[in-house]
Amino acid sequence: MLCGSFSFTIMAVLVHDVVQVSRTCDWQTTALFRAGLVAVFAVLLARAAGVRLVWTPWRLWVRSGAGSCSMVCTFYAFGKLPTADVITLTNTFPLWVALLSWPLYGQRPSRAILMAIVAGIVGVALVEQPHFAERNWGVVAALAAALFTAVAMLGLHALKGIDPTAVVVHFSTVATGVCFVVFLFTPQEHSLNRLGEGFAWIKLLGMGLAALVGQIFLTLAFVGGAPAAVSVVGLTQIVFALAFDVWLFGHRVNVLTLLGMVLVIAPTAWLLARPMRLHSASPPSEVAASSPPPREAHSTAAITAPAMALEQSRAEK
Repeated sequence: MLCGSFSFTIMAVLVHDVVQVSRTCDWQTTALFRAGLVAVFAVLLARAAGVRLVWTPWRLWVRSGAGSCSMVCTFYAFGKLPTADVITLTNTFPLWVALLSWPLYGQRPSRAILMAIVAGIVGVALVEQPHFAERNWGVVAALAAALFTAVAMLGLHALKGIDPTAVVVHFSTVATGVCFVVFLFTPQEHSLNRLGEGFAWIKLLGMGLAALVGQIFLTLAFVGGAPAAVSVVGLTQIVFALAFDVWLFGHRVNVLTLLGMVLVIAPTAWLLARPMRLHSASPPSEVAASSPPPREAHSTAAITAPAMALEQSRAEK
């Protein structure tokens, strides 16, 4: 998982470089390239494995739609904020899962969970205090990405009977379509002709390669380790990103920012590892149709961790 987190950080650093530093590529182009790469690889894997592709039920579309919106918001944020800030904010999705579980599953947050959410909110405010004054919409986009990720995670809870590879193919295909529409209908600063400048196309290929390597390590981590522990270790991506921001891009980090990151990481790690049933308040028919095996039904991490792996990997097999 450490290797996977490091690889995904390299991917994010390359995105930051081509979008904000060398300014040879727009965030829309990098998002389309990333989504298309996943789509091609997922389809090839599904064909090789003989997996039957599905386009129903409607909750599959909810999951893919939410995941696609999350990808668009994340790459927009990469074009506006330092890498470490984007990764910190997008990793607040367990806090959103805890909040959404109340209206969707009838689980009222306990006092401890509410304290964790408040700590996370304070952490976000401290991390982003320099950007609030600038009215940087990247902050809103990154938080929106975390919200959409939480919706996608909860949507996966009802898709237990569908092959993971089929879920990946559906998501990646929808994400490619969404990113293509965004690419066509949103204003861009740079022409595609600039991809030949400053080795931009090589950096984009490096982004794809880093993502692929990260996916391999991520899959191995979830296959061989406990989901809760692996998910918590995955938060080291925030630390890696912060180190690269300071080392490569000279971003300044003050004490309040560091304190804010701790306040985000700590409750997030606790929520990932905390036992919790998300489906306990579901109707009996829904539970019968979507309930996982007993040993997978007792933690938020058992739902969110494999979902995160699915979104970024070809499959868990």
